[in-house]
Amino acid sequence: MIIAMGNDHSAVELKQEIKAYVEGKGYQVVDFGTNSTESCDYPVYGEKVGRAVAAGEADLGILICGTGVGISLAANKIKGIRACVCSEPFSAKLSRMHNNTNILAFGARVVGSELAKMIVDQWLEAEFEGGRHQRRVDMLTRLEER
Repeated sequence: MIIAMGNDHSAVELKQEIKAYVEGKGYQVVDFGTNSTESCDYPVYGEKVGRAVAAGEADLGILICGTGVGISLAANKIKGIRACVCSEPFSAKLSRMHNNTNILAFGARVVGSELAKMIVDQWLEAEFEGGRHQRRVDMLTRLEER
């Protein structure tokens, strides 16, 4: 499985740690940057990861900025993306099970590295349940198309 990762300047260190952690679990990671702590614009990286996931170049994506909010908003502008910001593992797990999210976002200024790993684990290990949840995901897709 291929995981696209992206971040802004506030999350370089955490991205490197999460990238190594995810690779250690056997996933292939495509790093869309940034690797610089110089101020940059999070929409650039949210879009890169969003487009990679939407195009099927990556199976899933992980985005990190200061709060996770801005970078997830950028990714959610891409058709076919369902990005969620999670600051704890339970929401991450249910976002996959019920909403079939394809991008996880969190904030380097909100969660520490150990909590981030727990969030990532729950998100990657969860599977979409389908059933009644599929109808709702289909409704989201129709919203994008209108």
